[in-house]
Amino acid sequence: MKTVDLTTGSVQRVILTLALPLVGSSLLQFTYSLVDMFWVGALGSDAVASIGAASFYILLGQAIQSLIVVGAGIKVSQAVGKRDDSRIQRYVRAGRRANLMLGLLFAGVLVSTGPYLIGFLNMQDQGVEELAYRYLLVSAPMLVFSFFNLLFARLFSAYGNTTTAMRINATGVILNMVLSPLFIYPLGLGVLGAGIATLVANIVMFGFFWHRAHALFQWKKTVMPTSEDYKELLRLGFPMATQRVLFTVIGIILGRMIGTYGTEAIAAQRIGLQIESIAYMMIGGLNGAIASYTGQNLGAQKVERVHEGYRVTTRLGMLYTGLIMLVFLLVPDTLIGLFVEDARTIDIGASYLQIIGFSLVFASLEMIGNGYFSGLGLPKIPATISIVFTVARIPLALLLEPYLGIDAIWWSIALSSVIKGLVSALYVQFTKKEVTSLAETV
Repeated sequence: MKTVDLTTGSVQRVILTLALPLVGSSLLQFTYSLVDMFWVGALGSDAVASIGAASFYILLGQAIQSLIVVGAGIKVSQAVGKRDDSRIQRYVRAGRRANLMLGLLFAGVLVSTGPYLIGFLNMQDQGVEELAYRYLLVSAPMLVFSFFNLLFARLFSAYGNTTTAMRINATGVILNMVLSPLFIYPLGLGVLGAGIATLVANIVMFGFFWHRAHALFQWKKTVMPTSEDYKELLRLGFPMATQRVLFTVIGIILGRMIGTYGTEAIAAQRIGLQIESIAYMMIGGLNGAIASYTGQNLGAQKVERVHEGYRVTTRLGMLYTGLIMLVFLLVPDTLIGLFVEDARTIDIGASYLQIIGFSLVFASLEMIGNGYFSGLGLPKIPATISIVFTVARIPLALLLEPYLGIDAIWWSIALSSVIKGLVSALYVQFTKKEVTSLAETV
């Protein structure tokens, strides 16, 4: 496994070199999601709504898995910065084993409780609920492989090697794009076909990741993780996992509120989320880049580079999301109309994009701050910020709903994102003096 040194050279060049492959992976996934939404959208709003309902619980699984991914990423990147091979090996093995147990457990929960989970969304359409559960059944085994793919990508990033993950993700996305329309239409599997295509793609990606990671995992068998290593991964991953799980649970509760407005509303949000993800391609790449960059430079005790990395990354993130905001404000109807013809779905989706568009710049501040604090080994800070203001979405939506209808839900999301971004940026300034002492204790 090639290790990339993130502790020397131009800060902006290093950040972009690390982030662009991550952005490339996100771009490929975004392209697939849009193409897949196009194929599924042709089946009607009910088909889109069924996948949207199941997706809440797929996202919940990935949020729970961050319990392992975040902790392993932090410890491995810091150990790489210190050039401590023994610690790297222990943390990678601990992450891999814990990841397997968690993936199997969550898949079992989805299979056994799926009907109740889908029913909670109160979509009031038995046909849509049945489609959603069938999609969830296929997604359960898919998540086991997806868990490992996400872990491998994070570990490769900790080494400063994001290009390998991008290439493997590209393979999976292209395969998914080819198989999805084949399974949906010629084979007549409909929504279930989209799920099967994703399952096959993730299995293939897992095979490539495992092969490429062989050199990373096949070390001295005498170097094994200790119980303290597992505790350390869970300690660091718990705040971020709590944040992400709560974020998803709040999304599920809001989804139940959206469901009362009909399947068109669920479909509109699903399409809106897919289009919105174009903003998170760059933000997500910068999030992963600043986390690995900060971890390595902290381990190397290069404090000023840590601060400069955050400044460079926030400038890039705000510029990009500012441009996306303008597009969402100017042509929202056109964007939603690319995927469905239903007038009500287009109207709801356009309103979603316009309202969410106002918060994108602030969302970039939150996500970049999230990666920054993770690299420092301080995940409790962004987790606390996210938990407090994400929970506020529910009472805010209930307060505004009598006046704004479904738009109240969109405004509750947008306003909370604005506050989270501002508070995150303030905390970065408050904790600057702590970075030096952290570097001495890593």
